[in-house]
Amino acid sequence: MRLRVPTGHEQPAGPGRRAAGRAVGRAPALAATVMAAVTVLTAGCADAASGHAAASAGARPPASTSTPGGPGTRGPSASATPGPTPTGDASPRVIAVPLPPANLHQTRTFPSAHARVFRSQMTDLWAAVVTGRARLALQAFFPLSAYQQVKAISNPAADWHTRLWADFRLDVGAAHRLVGRDASLVRVIVPSAQAAWIGPGACYNSVGYWHVGGARLLYRKHGRLRSIGIASLISWRGRWYVVHFGAVLRNGGYGIVDQPAAGPGVPGPAGGC
Repeated sequence: MRLRVPTGHEQPAGPGRRAAGRAVGRAPALAATVMAAVTVLTAGCADAASGHAAASAGARPPASTSTPGGPGTRGPSASATPGPTPTGDASPRVIAVPLPPANLHQTRTFPSAHARVFRSQMTDLWAAVVTGRARLALQAFFPLSAYQQVKAISNPAADWHTRLWADFRLDVGAAHRLVGRDASLVRVIVPSAQAAWIGPGACYNSVGYWHVGGARLLYRKHGRLRSIGIASLISWRGRWYVVHFGAVLRNGGYGIVDQPAAGPGVPGPAGGC
């Protein structure tokens, strides 16, 4: 389930991929803007959740696991990726990840959850969580230039700023309130076998991409293993990016923590876009 902290601006929970959350208020005007943008995309996302998992193309590997250690370190059916942020570090590690050139187009290359670039992106995402500073994870977030190519809507740049990035900032704040600073990243689990290719025409898309839901960030706090989810990762040119952190859909201006759990939790489910 999700944890929720009601605020003066919170509205009743609406439809989403999963039902639970921790809420952090946003100005009502921005909430209205977000809801207008969400309305545009909701129907397409619902269609993809029910019908597009079978549309995937190419072989998909089993769930990939990221663990502390150097590149190439592997466990049974798992691959090692990002090293943890030192516990209680006031300046958590951030790794520069170059954004893809804006003039290049999508490919059908399947992203690797144990590539060096993904380790770096997850390190940056964790830095954002433990500090509450979403901008530290900008390089792990789906690029604006790519979104402008993907979405067949009137103003994808405005939707990116007022809905996707605005929601991500709120979700990072909610995750920070839950996790705090005194925690260290252990590994990241991506259920790669559940990934599906979402083709043009679905979810108001003009360009296809790989999608996987329910990745897990496993972390240790006060000696105990805990985890939170990443609601949705999508691909651009063979790299995974966060597109929805706490939830795919919401009906108010609040941050959400996806499926917080004691222990590793359960990756997935498949579906969505």
